[in-house]
Formats: sequence, C-alpha cells, structure tokens
Amino acid sequence: MKKRAVIYCRVSTADQHPETQLYDLREMAKQRGYEIVHEYSDTISGAKSKRPGLDQLMTDARRHRFDAVPVAAFDRVAKSVRHSLEVLDELNHLGIEFVSFRENIDTGGPLGRAIVVIVGAIAELERNLIIERVKAGMRRAKLEGGQIGRAPMKIDRQQVIRARRSGMSLGQVAEKHHISRASVCRLVKEARATAHLVNGPDSVVTGHEERPAAAA
Repeated sequence: MKKRAVIYCRVSTADQHPETQLYDLREMAKQRGYEIVHEYSDTISGAKSKRPGLDQLMTDARRHRFDAVPVAAFDRVAKSVRHSLEVLDELNHLGIEFVSFRENIDTGGPLGRAIVVIVGAIAELERNLIIERVKAGMRRAKLEGGQIGRAPMKIDRQQVIRARRSGMSLGQVAEKHHISRASVCRLVKEARATAHLVNGPDSVVTGHEERPAAAA
C-alpha cells in the first residue's frame, strides 16, 4: 500500500504565495510513492505557535489519518527549535514520518531519527541552562535583598472591614479596594475571629457590626 501523506506549507504574509512550496512537495511525494490525502497551509508568522493549518494537521495526526508529512523546510513548521522539536517528537511517537525538502531529512530513516535525537538533546540542554540562569538570578536577588516573586498587596484591612460594615456589598468593597470578593470575605472572617478572641465566646454579630452579647 502507498503511504498516505499530507503536505504542510506556510507563508508569512498574504503577498507571498505557497505555489512554489506545493509544487516541490507534490513532486517529492510522487517520487517517494506517497498518496497525498490532504494539504494544509497557513499564512502567518512562524513565531506564532498557534496556527489553524498546523493545529488541524496535528489533530488529524492523532487520529492516524496519514503516515508522512513532507514540508519545504524546518522553518516552515516553526521558527524556534523548541516548537519544531515538539512537533517532531509528537509525530515520531505517532509513528508518522517527517520529511524536509530543503534539509533532505527523513525521520523514517536512521539518520533522520538520529538528527531528531541530537536536536532534542540540544533543546533540553538549552532549557536546563535557562532554568539554571533563572535560579542563579533569584539567588543573587535574595542575597542582595531584592524582591522574589510578586510583591505582596498593600491592603488597609481596617478600611475594608469598615466599608463592609457600612452596608456595602462584597462586590462594591472589592472594587473599591481593588481586591477579590474572596479577599473581602477572608478579611471579614479574620476580623470576626479576632473580635471573638478579644470580647469572649459570647460576642455576637448584629447587622454588620460585632459586639458582645447583652448579659441575660
């Protein structure tokens, strides 16, 4: 049986035309004895990882609707090594050959598979180096007394509680103080717990205020 193949081509702008890519890929598929079952294309920058044509291709790949993917060049799939590797790795796990016309690489052969492994190792090394640089930067910032992570929010707790007790709704208080409704609830509950500790277990809440219960 002939291998089922799909063609993927991409151009960056609308004034570019994919016909040249399609012609070369159709000829290559014919020479390899592939049966072209579909053609996907995108007109979008290669820097963008989300593309309708490529996304549909990967969806169909997961449904095992073809056996090979000829492309004009690696950079037609993605500009970044990381994204290219993600696509290649998934196709490889699905048992689908990836064939690059310009680089003359076919992952169906031993050399092509070896290249994928080498590229993967380089990409993993790059990721690890980035992680180490981030950790080193965080350690340096900590030693220098810098802020690590998001700065804590400055909230006037008493104003939030007074606003809630004045009759404002949770949403109104949250909007006024630029916090979430959940934060308002938490601050009010903490205030009630503190009042109970200070005023004793008999303190009660009437309306929006807290006060000790009247003696019997």
